[in-house]
Amino acid sequence: MPLTLGELAERIGAELVGDAGVVISSAATLEEAKGGEVSFLSNPKYGGLLESTRASAVIVGPAVKSEKVSLLKAKDPYYAFALAVVALHGHRVHPHAGVHPTAHVDPTAVIGEGTVVYPNVFVGPRARVGKNCILYANVVIYDDCVLGDRVTVHANSTIGQDGFGYATHAGPQGYPIHHKIPQAGNVIIEDDVEIGANCAIERATLGSTVIGKGTKFCDLIAIGHGTKVGNHCLFVAQVGLAGSVTTGNYVVMGGQVGVAGHLKIGDQVQVAAQSGVMTDLESKTDYLGSPAMPRPWGRRVYHLLTQLPEMNDRIKKLEQGKEE
Repeated sequence: MPLTLGELAERIGAELVGDAGVVISSAATLEEAKGGEVSFLSNPKYGGLLESTRASAVIVGPAVKSEKVSLLKAKDPYYAFALAVVALHGHRVHPHAGVHPTAHVDPTAVIGEGTVVYPNVFVGPRARVGKNCILYANVVIYDDCVLGDRVTVHANSTIGQDGFGYATHAGPQGYPIHHKIPQAGNVIIEDDVEIGANCAIERATLGSTVIGKGTKFCDLIAIGHGTKVGNHCLFVAQVGLAGSVTTGNYVVMGGQVGVAGHLKIGDQVQVAAQSGVMTDLESKTDYLGSPAMPRPWGRRVYHLLTQLPEMNDRIKKLEQGKEE
């Protein structure tokens, strides 16, 4: 709904530098915004866009100045912009309430009050889904899995399929045969978790695979059986954790990070995109590379990689006694 700049500033806790009476109807990017819209600037390298944007106002940090556009100054501009989008646009309005007629919820399953279940969702025997959850189209919740309150699972994700558990044993001719181990555990997803589209979270062989409260998954995340993900973690697309991994709280993993099984990831660890984690990671440390290494060391390693051809030429000259 439209708000004046004065009203918007109050809603998002920002200091207004500009005309409080200007009406704002929506939010947009700096490049695409026009009159009547608000944008944001959180990265200083895009500061030049303040002079070219057509937005009526821009949410910025406390030190930013501009004589061209009204400013809404906030300590955390990105968070303030999120609040502005909620104030102006609101959250998605669901086309129906409760369980859609084409969804299948087993009679022994429990669906909490205020939960919305979209078409073609399957909720298996003895599964429990908490209050005010959202299960988008084609989500599958296997038997005995538990979802807390305010959990969102996006389209085509699966919670609680069998873990990748096999006992390899020699067959009659000596060749290995993989014998399935029954997956007798379940998955527990705690409160305020959001699971992106096309994610897969395996049930534990014994016990529970656990996704901690407040954790957010992008699309195409794979979680192995028996893994326990901490609270308020962020996993970007195509992250894969093998079985029996334990992560701390506030862990961030960039796109395509892979983690080998049975490892421990400390609290507040950040792992850069496409890293391969093959050992335990210490808390409050940033990692990159494959194998993953602390960020300062990894930067040195990758800087040297870019110089390998030149270094190889110099080594050949040294071997030939031709070094200048």
